[in-house]
Amino acid sequence: MVVVTWVQIKGEKKTVTPLVPAAPSAGHHRYDPEAIARYFLFRPWQVIGRFCNIFVSFFTFWLLLQWDKLIGQQEVNIPLRAMQLRKLLIRLGPTFIKIGQALSTRPDLVCPDYLDQLTLLQDKLPPFPTEIAIAIIERDLRLNLGDIFAEFSPQPVAAASLGQVYRAKLHTGEEVAVKVQRPNLLPVITRDLFLIRLLVQWVKPLLPINLCHDLRDIVDEFGCKLFEEIDYLNEGRNAEKFAANFRDDPTVKVPQIYWEFTSQHVLTLEWIHGIKLTRTDCMVAAGVDPDNLIRVGVISGLRQLLEFGFFHADPHPGNLFAMADGRMAYIDFGMMDQLEDTTKESLVDAVVHLVNKDYPQLAADFVKLGFLTPDTDVTPIIPALESVFEEVIGSSVQEFNFKVITDRFSELMYAYPFRVPAKFALIIRSLVTQEGIALCLNPEFRIVDVSYPYVARRLLQGESPQLRRRLLDVLFKDGRLQWQRLENLIAIARQDGHFNLAPTATLGLQYLFSDEGQYLRRQIVLALTEDDRLHTEEVQRLWNLVKSDLRPLFFIDVAWEALKASVSQALPKEEESLVVAR
Repeated sequence: MVVVTWVQIKGEKKTVTPLVPAAPSAGHHRYDPEAIARYFLFRPWQVIGRFCNIFVSFFTFWLLLQWDKLIGQQEVNIPLRAMQLRKLLIRLGPTFIKIGQALSTRPDLVCPDYLDQLTLLQDKLPPFPTEIAIAIIERDLRLNLGDIFAEFSPQPVAAASLGQVYRAKLHTGEEVAVKVQRPNLLPVITRDLFLIRLLVQWVKPLLPINLCHDLRDIVDEFGCKLFEEIDYLNEGRNAEKFAANFRDDPTVKVPQIYWEFTSQHVLTLEWIHGIKLTRTDCMVAAGVDPDNLIRVGVISGLRQLLEFGFFHADPHPGNLFAMADGRMAYIDFGMMDQLEDTTKESLVDAVVHLVNKDYPQLAADFVKLGFLTPDTDVTPIIPALESVFEEVIGSSVQEFNFKVITDRFSELMYAYPFRVPAKFALIIRSLVTQEGIALCLNPEFRIVDVSYPYVARRLLQGESPQLRRRLLDVLFKDGRLQWQRLENLIAIARQDGHFNLAPTATLGLQYLFSDEGQYLRRQIVLALTEDDRLHTEEVQRLWNLVKSDLRPLFFIDVAWEALKASVSQALPKEEESLVVAR
């Protein structure tokens, strides 16, 4: 719980206006690496000093690591070197702090001691002076601080890489968080991204080819997201879009944006009374069930990826809060990304093919998703995929987790021409981060325990033709109905708290008797009579699984709904025929 000393603002009309230099002409509001490169290539004096600072800082740190190795103190000095690296990144500024934050969510790449220090970069950073923050607020909003807020905390309650947050109260009584961007941010980030992009080209020959195959694209994706993140108007729009997606979800909270007090460098939003997800003891004391919160977080994350395609790409513990009523509150919508419908469909395809252990099709999915180039010969890759995924998910569903997957998949990156598309670097980061948060709350947690029932429910409910087609892909293999898969899907889906078998069965039967269900009707008849016998045992097992959820009048209701649906589909066709006849 944050304790804030409030400052009552009384009729003070004097404005504090220290100089806040404007961004140079290279500071584009839209990230354009080519334009930035042209600008600095003709102004090398603007980057030489910064380049020397970055190079000397990291070279000195590298020499310290080599010295540790030389004197045999490598393991002993890891905690010290981790702390020195964190301080180095803070000293180099916002761009490098953001890189450190990204690495702090990658336990597959960073050892635990370094991970602990990098995690401190998420919300324990030195603030800039409040006088400058007030000047930015008054300059951007063109009002004196006392005209905007009745109360304003004298010190920031949190300082992050790109800005800091104050707690305030409007004259209308609402408690708000006021996020103020660090001064001179755009020119600093622009210059650093230019140098990082340049360094990537130079170090490329020194790195394994598959790691850096698409490294410049990853830097550019990082740059695009960083430029979007420092535009607080864009962040406000992202928050409202995110809130609209979850408007019917009572488990997710998104703060309201106060647009009249928001600009490109100042964001005023509703104050969230919540508990950090790292404070499990406080959550338990407040009556919040950590396991239920994990479920909320995983389901909302899956909905972002597979339903909306609009996902929070920076869900570290500093951006998520537990509320006393069990809801999860999201803040900081600067780093978001949008998936195209084709990408969402390809992701579901990959899940279906993984469930079916259809590795040739899974390899084709990797081509569609951009992990392999279209001209790649996938023939030798298929056995490697089978080896990785059979080992990971073959023994037990409980042992499945993204950490294991990323570890094993990293081995494939060296042996085969895989690359991680820039967009999927954000998705992987988001998934691994969410799983890491869940493991902090419950070390026994496995993300598949929640995600697989969710996917099963969505497939069984089949809200769209695409999902219905993918359900058929799961249930039928080589034209034969996989009875065990159907039983498993129903059993797993029932573990999802939002799954209700009756309406799902209603939708299924309506689809079965529709024109679209003609293929399914034929396949079911064949399945019931294949191998020259009636499959009564399988039908009996299936009925035993579902009968407790179906009331006696269920089938009469379903028949009536199916009849109405058939009539409603037939009428437009009849009217169309009459129009053509006339």
